[in-house]
Amino acid sequence: MLMAGPPGAGKSLMAACLPGILPDLTPAEALEVSMIASVAGTLEGGRLVRARPFRSPHHSASMPALVGGGLRVRPGEVSLAHLGVLFLDELPEFQRGVLDSLRQPLETGEVSVARANAHVTFPARVQLVAAMNPCRCGHLGDPALACSRAPRCAADYQAKLSGPLLDRIDLHVEVQAVSAADLVLPPPAEGSAEVAARVAAARGVQTRRYAGHKARTNAEIDGELLAAVATPDEAGRALLAQAAEAMRLSARGYTRMLRVARTIADLAGVDTIGRIHIAEALSYRRQAPRN
Repeated sequence: MLMAGPPGAGKSLMAACLPGILPDLTPAEALEVSMIASVAGTLEGGRLVRARPFRSPHHSASMPALVGGGLRVRPGEVSLAHLGVLFLDELPEFQRGVLDSLRQPLETGEVSVARANAHVTFPARVQLVAAMNPCRCGHLGDPALACSRAPRCAADYQAKLSGPLLDRIDLHVEVQAVSAADLVLPPPAEGSAEVAARVAAARGVQTRRYAGHKARTNAEIDGELLAAVATPDEAGRALLAQAAEAMRLSARGYTRMLRVARTIADLAGVDTIGRIHIAEALSYRRQAPRN
């Protein structure tokens, strides 16, 4: 997921809250996470890690720090976040080559580090959550605060991110600015506990659905299995065909959009993907740049 919005809109806060609505690690998952921590030398007291990882490297992080490497090959942040959340704040401020090194892990769920004396593969099945301002000044769209170069500054700033990387991001969300009046509103009717219950129920559905398969969640399915569980109904297929042509979806984007639609249907407790689920999944695909 990529959140774009002005400074102070709560992007970092929402990312930090995400692990709180994810289900607890299963014993097998806890063992995987603990093994990575052990290799990295961060396992405390030899105890199994029970909490889902949340890693938030600074944008000055090098490629070895992010994907792994070094003279004595060690796992990087993307592996230390395995089965958890990797949060990249100020996404365009990362070096472009460093960000593009994430393309393979995001696609395959693992990262291969090749060195002259070693070739190591680490697991890297993460939920990537990124945040960015719409432009360098951060106030695009606000005439009172935007810089004199708007909207050109937005195009230059967003151009730091490569198209192939953006194509691997399932959810593109615009975060609106928070005003002082918003802060005095009553709390929402649904809190983190209620959201966590819905997420746990959807994860339970996926666990039962993929019993006997290597996949654990919708994010890991493709090919025949994806076609078997994520084929929409007739109305959904019609909308999908229209959108694929109008939005020029790549094969990767098409597949990822189906996975998102399957998850939306699971959260709604529905077996069949309908037009409404396809429409919502399409709304999260990358929008055309502003002019």
